[in-house]
Amino acid sequence: MIGYSKRRRAAAGIGFTFLTVISSPLLADWPTFGRDPQRSGWAFDENSITTENAGTIALQWTVQLDNAPLSLTSLMPPVVARDVVTPEGIKTLVYVAGSSDHLFAVDAASGKVVWTRDFKTYGKAKAEPFYLCSNSVNATPAIDKSGNTIYAIASDGRVYGLDLGSGSVKFGPFQLIPPFAKPWSMNFYAGAIYTTTSQACGGDRSGIYAMDVRDPMHPVIRELLIRREYGGGMWNRGGTAIGTNGVLYVSTGDGNFNPSTGDFGTSFLAASTPDLRLLDYYTPRNWREINRLDLDLPTGGIVWFAHKNRTLIAGSGKEAVVYLLDAESLGGKDHQTPLYMTPRLANDELTFEAKGMWGSPAVWTDTDGQTWLYVTAWGPLAERLPKFPITNGPTPHGSILGFKVVDDPANGVRLEPAWISPDMNLPDPPVIANGVLFALATGENPKQTRVATLKHFKSEQEWRNNLLTNEDRARGTFPAVLKALDARTGKLMYQSGEAMKSWVHFSGLAVDNGRVYAVDHSSRLYCFGAKEKPGE
Repeated sequence: MIGYSKRRRAAAGIGFTFLTVISSPLLADWPTFGRDPQRSGWAFDENSITTENAGTIALQWTVQLDNAPLSLTSLMPPVVARDVVTPEGIKTLVYVAGSSDHLFAVDAASGKVVWTRDFKTYGKAKAEPFYLCSNSVNATPAIDKSGNTIYAIASDGRVYGLDLGSGSVKFGPFQLIPPFAKPWSMNFYAGAIYTTTSQACGGDRSGIYAMDVRDPMHPVIRELLIRREYGGGMWNRGGTAIGTNGVLYVSTGDGNFNPSTGDFGTSFLAASTPDLRLLDYYTPRNWREINRLDLDLPTGGIVWFAHKNRTLIAGSGKEAVVYLLDAESLGGKDHQTPLYMTPRLANDELTFEAKGMWGSPAVWTDTDGQTWLYVTAWGPLAERLPKFPITNGPTPHGSILGFKVVDDPANGVRLEPAWISPDMNLPDPPVIANGVLFALATGENPKQTRVATLKHFKSEQEWRNNLLTNEDRARGTFPAVLKALDARTGKLMYQSGEAMKSWVHFSGLAVDNGRVYAVDHSSRLYCFGAKEKPGE
């Protein structure tokens, strides 16, 4: 199972060189969640936004999209493609999937809707929409720029491939996942699309799903289930991360761990593409405790990145411990030895909601060659938090933590605390452009139950009986706020104030050509932009 390491190592080095040298013109867009298959969150060819003009950022336009939110789910994070041929000429288009089976293409220059596609679904969900199972579109689409196609998953689990310029159907629809399952952000790599599922919605067994889309008349579908029964949901915001070594990575939620029977709950997994063979895994030694307290790993997301001569995986969960793993041998020979893991950074109460790491990490390499890792923390930080040289005030609601990735004689590599952001209520996944880190303070109500620790529940049914309603979750919310921070210090350089009209749940940002795109729960798309020079 771990023999892939040596075979992949050389390919990984070649792949990273290829990525850094020539992928800038290929990826001069924001085609997927986190921008690239690795989920880095880094717009590495962006030069219109700078630390000098970040303070001039302002709302450029906003557009109300015709989409009805379902439970907490509304618009998916935006994706962007430049130089798209449309009936109205060549444009940069921003694409947003809507919970109620819509896909919108919006002119990045004006905010005008260029085209919409409504997905016709068959059948009806057996249960009413609820925030665990919203019975809606839930996956961020993915763009194949070379094929002039955007792929999206409708609520009934069918995949559509649409023309970027017109919205006409070029591929499918083909069934990929069970109807009304809960998929997460799509990924596109080497002619195939990927997603993950969770929460057993629609009777789904959590898994990784892939579809080879190169032949529109002969799609090939594969899946990798990681439990004999239910559980182990892979609810990373980014779904999968795919390294330039062609290996797919994901983390799994609460569930039994027993490799001899094919159970891989509470683990980080590596699988081959496109055939989804399990290659490797890492499971924390305290996986039973993580399960018992419902401290799912996927809440903190996962990212693949290169640091000097290494390729690495970073991820975290509600426990608020960040794991740094060797992408070529996730947990060493015993599958339980990380390269490095932080102490607990937040969630001293070890509660399963509203605390710990929620979101998706991001990575940036600065002009000095220093690699940075950024993670989001909800709630107060740990009392025994390692010392961060730079802090930016108290953070009772949440914060973003900046780390330097540095060499270490003992482990080979470690995370060095660098800065803590100002307070954010509550931070969503960050993205980085030219030394500026952007993130949304979502303003959502993260409470799920009337009591906050599993020790109060004697059974799963008792837990379900204590879940808050959709209406409860919508109370006590605040409009989302876009913030721009110095990626080296965490210093606040801009915040959008009252520009956004409502909160947002489980979202993300896109950055392209000097503009930042965000959505909110009221189904509005926002475009923020900076001036080229201060004072212009």
